[in-house]
Amino acid sequence: MKSIKFISCFVLFNCLVCFALKAQQKANDVTAPLDALQPDYAVPYKIPTTVSIKAVMDKIFYYLDSVTPPAFINKLTGQTLTSPILVDTNTIFKPGDFRLTSYEWGVTYAAMLHVSNSTGDDKYIDYTKKHFQIIGAYANAFKSLYQKTPRPTNPLRPVIDPKALDDAGAMCAAMIKLQTIDKSANLLPLINSYINSISTKQYRLSDGTLARNRPQKNTLWLDDVYMSVPALAQMGKLTGNTKYYDDAIKQVLQFSARMFNTKLNIYMHGWVEGMQDHPEFHWARANGWALLAMTELLNVLPEKHSGREKVLHQLQLHIKGLTALQSGKGFWHQLLDKNDSYLETSATAIYAYCFANAINKGWIDAKAYGPACILAWNAITTKVNDIGQVEGTCVGTGMAFDPAFYYYRPTNNFAAHGYGPVLLAGAEIINLLKKYSFTINDSSIQIQ
Repeated sequence: MKSIKFISCFVLFNCLVCFALKAQQKANDVTAPLDALQPDYAVPYKIPTTVSIKAVMDKIFYYLDSVTPPAFINKLTGQTLTSPILVDTNTIFKPGDFRLTSYEWGVTYAAMLHVSNSTGDDKYIDYTKKHFQIIGAYANAFKSLYQKTPRPTNPLRPVIDPKALDDAGAMCAAMIKLQTIDKSANLLPLINSYINSISTKQYRLSDGTLARNRPQKNTLWLDDVYMSVPALAQMGKLTGNTKYYDDAIKQVLQFSARMFNTKLNIYMHGWVEGMQDHPEFHWARANGWALLAMTELLNVLPEKHSGREKVLHQLQLHIKGLTALQSGKGFWHQLLDKNDSYLETSATAIYAYCFANAINKGWIDAKAYGPACILAWNAITTKVNDIGQVEGTCVGTGMAFDPAFYYYRPTNNFAAHGYGPVLLAGAEIINLLKKYSFTINDSSIQIQ
């Protein structure tokens, strides 16, 4: 009886082996088109639709709309203010998840306008209108309070008394964009205050390059290209005064002369006058701010301006350098040329927007760079969670001369730097899909 069972098991085993070998034989280079096998991609490898992109942006919108109430309250009573005359030292913004006058939120306000323009959905422009409306309506009351009681806790202190480029640049640019769309916005007093701070009050090197005295004396932060250039560019468009364009171009070119690595075609994060050697740390988001600043400038700079070709060439070189460093997952690394540093969301989103915008404007080759945009967007979508938060964004970052500082900067869902860029990217990828047809050709994403 045992012999029969053994023989039966042996026969069954041999049958299974033969079946497995036959099945394996069906999927060899002779029997199957191996090039058509589905790769195990780490992120979606597909052509997004305008509907799918809009769904991602709407998810972000509804989260942001629920956690950034445009209202002031009395912190003692919890009562919402109904008039500027009620402003006193107990007045604060109604608590939410983000600071509504920060430069990060300036990016977000501008992004909301861009999404509305791209999709025709008015809820996005209405978001920016509502927030700027209350800031504008209460600014004088808070200014009077600040003159009497100059406390840094004044919720509109960065608006009424901008002390740094971080206070002024992004908010100013966003306000000018809304003022251009809606003449009734009545933001000119705040715009003029912001631009006056940028043009006349900020610290500069002897050649006029905007600088800081931290962490070292006469330090250039690449971030400051964005904290100044878009506002100057928008003011040039608003007023027609070429001095604003000229200053914007000067900042781009003078920062680039000191900080652009012509071998890698990317920027270092910080530069210090007086240092003989300049350790290069190619922080991703700072490179994003520089790229976004050039994009913003070129979008409004007159075609015949003498400095346009130099800025355009700089943008093209930068895009070429960044494209070479995109990871296989579609993201870029926290330190661009350090593949063991983490993959970062906000920089990836900025690049996706700027690449797509450059393609749509005819500044770079659509066939060469279009697939990189799509790959980046697909990667970004994996970082928008179920409630609409953007994950994987590096928190606010100073400037350093050692790698550990950048490697270990935390990421956080409340790092506001990720939200505006993701909305910008989605809106511009929609514009890209309207203008160009993408297809899967020989298993890869291509422009037809």
